[in-house]
Amino acid sequence: MRALWRAAFVIARRDFTAVVLSRTFILFLLGPLLPIVIGFAFGGLGERISRSDLRPAVGVALAPAETAAMLRAEHRLVERMGADALPHLQKAPLAPDPRTQLADPDSQVVAIISGSLTRPMLTGKPEDLDRLQGDISLLATAALAERTLRFVPVERQEVATSLGAQAQARLLIGRAAQVVIFFLTILLAGMILSNLVEEKTNKIIEILAAAVPIDAIFLGKLMAMLAMSLVGIAFWGGTAFAIFLAVGGQPAGLPAPAVGWPIFLALALAYFTMAYTLLGSLFLGIGAQAATVREVQTLNMPITMGQMLIFFFASYAVDHMGSPAEIAACIFPFSSPFAMIARAGQDAAVWPHLLALLWQAAFVALIIRVGVLLFRRHVMQSGGRWWKQLFRPATG
Repeated sequence: MRALWRAAFVIARRDFTAVVLSRTFILFLLGPLLPIVIGFAFGGLGERISRSDLRPAVGVALAPAETAAMLRAEHRLVERMGADALPHLQKAPLAPDPRTQLADPDSQVVAIISGSLTRPMLTGKPEDLDRLQGDISLLATAALAERTLRFVPVERQEVATSLGAQAQARLLIGRAAQVVIFFLTILLAGMILSNLVEEKTNKIIEILAAAVPIDAIFLGKLMAMLAMSLVGIAFWGGTAFAIFLAVGGQPAGLPAPAVGWPIFLALALAYFTMAYTLLGSLFLGIGAQAATVREVQTLNMPITMGQMLIFFFASYAVDHMGSPAEIAACIFPFSSPFAMIARAGQDAAVWPHLLALLWQAAFVALIIRVGVLLFRRHVMQSGGRWWKQLFRPATG
């Protein structure tokens, strides 16, 4: 057994060094950061567009005094309700009539208010009228009651926590952790197949099988790809946290999961490791049966689709803590990492996670064993005679 693990570590070190020290690994690390940079760069611009340019503009074609009252009412309400809550009002000429103004290609408004404050007439397309009618009624009422309308002051009574808000925040943390672990697993576990196909094409697998036990090849490749994935996660996580601090984020302001951030992050790492080894073992075992890249893609698709269905099942279970669906999601090995990380966000108990990790580890050992058997059978069938002839002692 010691010799097996020593050989597995040799294979793992070989694969890990070959990948991490290559130039393409830099592109691998920087690739996922591009959407983050673009999001931060254009997020502010998009927010400004949504808050200003996309606000419906309504022209006010009333008497000058009434137009001024409408604009003052808009200003007062916007101060308290926010700019997104109401349409943007702007002065419109009294002539020509609203229909003619809206038909002008240079018109900057979607509707026009005419008539008077007591009997306003809103002209526009039916869908715009349905959307704006209530807001215009509120603005006209506030303009009429300008002198008598007084906003009632609200006294503040602050509390340290709100259980309802805390439960909602913890649910969101659990969902976010589920999504992150799932996409990292799908993205990174698929690289095992690429590495396997490359070495099968170059006959490297057969050469390795002649030198070390086939079990060591399987375990070594799995450990190497897992270590490479953890390096990538450390880089991406550190970069994302640095960007978060650079834009003024406050770590103390983040809602804490039920088990606390240190334990939650440790559990997230453990559950990613379990999900990765489960899926990676399947990829290695089933992918070893394929002889071409097309066959690998054909075999990869059902596994990926099945994993997506499992993820949706675990996502459904998040909202039903303690239900049979949630218990089933926690027990089923392939959905257990996703269901349990969501539970860590909402439930402070730690002992269920210890049981879940033990159960997942036992199933990982089973899947690895089955994968090793499939891997060994394929290597011996496809390349056994080849490497035996290659290393056959010379006679005569």
